[in-house]
Amino acid sequence: MGEEAFHLHLAPIIARFEELQAMMGAGETAGQDMAALAQDYAALEKPVAAIRAWQDALRQHGDAQALLHDPEMAPLARAEVQRLEGALPALEKAMKLALLPRDETDERSAILEVRPAAGGDEAALFAGELLELYRRYAESQGWRFEALSLTPSELGGLKEGVASITGKGVFAHLKHESGVHRVQRVPATESQGRIHTSTVTVAVLPEACEVDVAIDQRDLRIDVYRASGAGGQHVNKTESAVRITHLPTGVVVAMQEERSQHRNREKAMAILRARLFEKARSTAHEERASARRDQVGTGDRSERIRTYNFPQGRVTDHRINLTTHRLPHIMGGDMEEIITALTEHDQAQRLATLGL
Repeated sequence: MGEEAFHLHLAPIIARFEELQAMMGAGETAGQDMAALAQDYAALEKPVAAIRAWQDALRQHGDAQALLHDPEMAPLARAEVQRLEGALPALEKAMKLALLPRDETDERSAILEVRPAAGGDEAALFAGELLELYRRYAESQGWRFEALSLTPSELGGLKEGVASITGKGVFAHLKHESGVHRVQRVPATESQGRIHTSTVTVAVLPEACEVDVAIDQRDLRIDVYRASGAGGQHVNKTESAVRITHLPTGVVVAMQEERSQHRNREKAMAILRARLFEKARSTAHEERASARRDQVGTGDRSERIRTYNFPQGRVTDHRINLTTHRLPHIMGGDMEEIITALTEHDQAQRLATLGL
């Protein structure tokens, strides 16, 4: 898009904002939904501020260039031109990002699900390590990490790990983690020193509330049973475990982490709501998977989004061709380099789609 066409593209946005501003300032909202107008105004406020900041800088740049021909003003003008040429790229980028359609789920908390796929015991061990990686990253961001359901494997790994990560912007940071994660390393049980390849699937779902997903209680089959496994004296004495089946979709959530049946039911409903919300989002957005199963793939090694190569201390994200040799730091929760690169890549793709 050329500069002139781009300015033409921005004109209707500013005009609409000014129209809303005038209507609300004059109280001319007869026959219109005041709340809807206020929502439209709020949605345009930041983009218009960014547009005006960029346009003001362009005007100042033009004025400063005009003064270059004035012998008395030329030294000051050259300094101003240099300053503005340094500032304009960042202002333009900020403006374009402000123009991107907002995903209202970006600001939400998230449900994280980690499961071993191909690789048996080694995959289960790495699933446990990945869950710990995300716990540490959440801690570094000041978010609250709560394990909702942990099913341990025989060797200390995980058959399944589900956690709630609570904080502002959690989903925006972690949504690109969904997919197949591949690990390459020599298992502790490998006597020949051979490198094994295993995979783990990760799903990150935006936390859903009752407004997002209407669940008819008649569509639920709720079974209670005695919890099994480690847990102390209370295990197998009361029917505290809960399994909820959403009959229309076949989605099943089981929870037995808490001693209270009520708490287990609350947690199971939170996970069910998030899964159903993601299914609805996937259907509504063609660019996303049509079902939650497609989001993480089958777990086949060829579907990987990222590889963790322990012998080389290397992590590679295959979607953006990013390779870093900081594997120990990343496994310790220092993921900011990867998260930032994925976010910027996503933004660039969306800007290209819009022709910006």
